[in-house]
Amino acid sequence: MWLSVFTAFLSFTAGACSGLKVAVPSHTVHGIRGQALYLPVHYGFHTPASDIQVIWLFERPHTMPKYLLGSVNKSVVPDLEYQHKFTMMPPNASLLINPLQFTDEGNYIVKVNIQGNGTLSASQKIQVTVDDPVTKPVVQIQPSSGAVEYVGNITLTCLVEGGSRRVYQWLKNGRPVHTSSTNSFSLQNSSLHIAPVTKEDIGNYSCLVKNAVSRMESDVIVPTIYYGPYGLRVNSDRGLKVGEVFTVDIGEAILFDCSADSYPPNTYSWIQRTNNATYVIKHGPRLEVASEKIAQKTTDYMCCAYNNITGRRDETHFTIIITSVGIEKLAQKGKSLSPLASITGISLFLIISMCLLLLWKKFQPYKVIKQKLEGRPETEYRKARTFSGHEDALDDFGIYEFVAFPDASGVARMPARSVPASDGVPRQDLHSTIYEVIQHIPAQQQDHPEWGGGGACLDWHDEAGLQELGHCKEQDKGKHSWATQCI
Repeated sequence: MWLSVFTAFLSFTAGACSGLKVAVPSHTVHGIRGQALYLPVHYGFHTPASDIQVIWLFERPHTMPKYLLGSVNKSVVPDLEYQHKFTMMPPNASLLINPLQFTDEGNYIVKVNIQGNGTLSASQKIQVTVDDPVTKPVVQIQPSSGAVEYVGNITLTCLVEGGSRRVYQWLKNGRPVHTSSTNSFSLQNSSLHIAPVTKEDIGNYSCLVKNAVSRMESDVIVPTIYYGPYGLRVNSDRGLKVGEVFTVDIGEAILFDCSADSYPPNTYSWIQRTNNATYVIKHGPRLEVASEKIAQKTTDYMCCAYNNITGRRDETHFTIIITSVGIEKLAQKGKSLSPLASITGISLFLIISMCLLLLWKKFQPYKVIKQKLEGRPETEYRKARTFSGHEDALDDFGIYEFVAFPDASGVARMPARSVPASDGVPRQDLHSTIYEVIQHIPAQQQDHPEWGGGGACLDWHDEAGLQELGHCKEQDKGKHSWATQCI
């Protein structure tokens, strides 16, 4: 019976019959051992059908197909050997395998027959693989202490506990590692061998393990590679560098820094050459040189770098030239504050002088004016000129004196409009100018010295206003004929 069914199945190819189509999402399905696997199938037709038959077959390489189960309309007819492993829900043609085992790996064939005016058939094949998922790998490195560049070798091994059909891939800095003159792999790529190691082999290595159902990557590991020194150079914080020559000014403290690419870090030595002899002056990556303490204007130095693991060393030479420009700078250091001190001193002197002058002018004008009046010759009082007004305003500036005549015996009282001559005093008109009044006053005071104690004296001087020089002890204000007011 089953042989006739199989013969009928082989007489039809997938999708060969018009009006019936069978489709599967994928012709290869990967399953995980111990879990259920669902094989979806879709079919359709456009002709009337009285019966629908679905058949599932299973075949392994180089074996005959086996009947798993089948259905007619909604009735399922399983093979008794597999009745608890395979399930189908007609008219749905999909198949459920639960649980999945390694023995279930192979090709699954589904065939759909439609019975109507005739018989239509179509089939599809699905390949099923079964795998265990991989676990996270661990990378081991040998030797763990590291290797010396161009001398030692390193082997990286990827260890994985679980997973079937594992595929190994080595990554360096996230990119695949390929075979080269120094890189080689084991048979399954589970090991990476680097011989000999170089500085370029330093990086972040990891192992990626994958199969059809999973993939895992190890933690990053960095191999220890000893190398160097490379690129030895000397730099300075001051001075002009041209090639390997440093030009500096005398008096400057120069800090030199010696550096090179190396692992482990280098040990540094500074060597000075003087009079065809060399001697070590300091150990360490930095050297400070005081240029004023250098006896020669041109001195040769050398920095040596040594890697005690690789046994390699390197050295670089440089020259320091002391210029005479620094001598002037050194001489000017003590004088750098002199201009500022001078300006400050002059400013303070001017401010104090102005303050003293203002105070002197405020409290000393009385004595100055008095000395001027007392030291003035008598002839100056007689040099008055008569002006009708302000013919020449520039000549009006000067010191003026108002003198009130005292009421002395022998001096007649002046009338309202004129003053008669009395005792040698000429007649004086009330409207006479101040210059004419001043002209006569010194003579009268000479003839009458007793007038010196009376009257009020006012000093008019240039741009200073009125300054009171004395007090008026008037006896009879009405007798002062032409003094406007006595202060």
